[in-house]
Amino acid sequence: MFKTLHLQILAALSCAGLLGAAYYFEYALYLDPCPLCIMQRIGVLLVGLAFAIAAIHRPGRIGQMIYAVAAMLAAIFGGAIAGRHVWIQSLPPDQVPTCGPSLEYMFDALPWQDLITVLLRGNGNCAEQSWMFMDISMPQWVLIWFVGYFALAGFLFWRAKVSR
Repeated sequence: MFKTLHLQILAALSCAGLLGAAYYFEYALYLDPCPLCIMQRIGVLLVGLAFAIAAIHRPGRIGQMIYAVAAMLAAIFGGAIAGRHVWIQSLPPDQVPTCGPSLEYMFDALPWQDLITVLLRGNGNCAEQSWMFMDISMPQWVLIWFVGYFALAGFLFWRAKVSR
């Protein structure tokens, strides 16, 4: 059976792989990320950091439980963003929110409180499905990963709780 450390390292590496794939899609395939894509990247980064720090720190039982909760909260955050993205992509064309300004403009022009609100809300750019694999869109794949990370963190929490 896998040790907790191995599972944490595997999860952290998979998060790094997801972020690497995101940057490959952006810079090699020229698929510009929408605001919700950026927020999903932040969610993947937070999940990966929780698992990586837990693997490096190698705390005791209570610490393992705290890191597992941190990873679960990050997965909930990322999953909520990915779920909203999937929902926007499922809307009929006449109900899709209007497209907003570019991310560069928003970063330059908006105060950070407004920027966060706009990024979390998404816009018409988020409705585009520019990449599919096995008939599943990129946000759907990311949502699947977040569900898996949540389940893994829940398992690690349970394992730490019942260990003596």
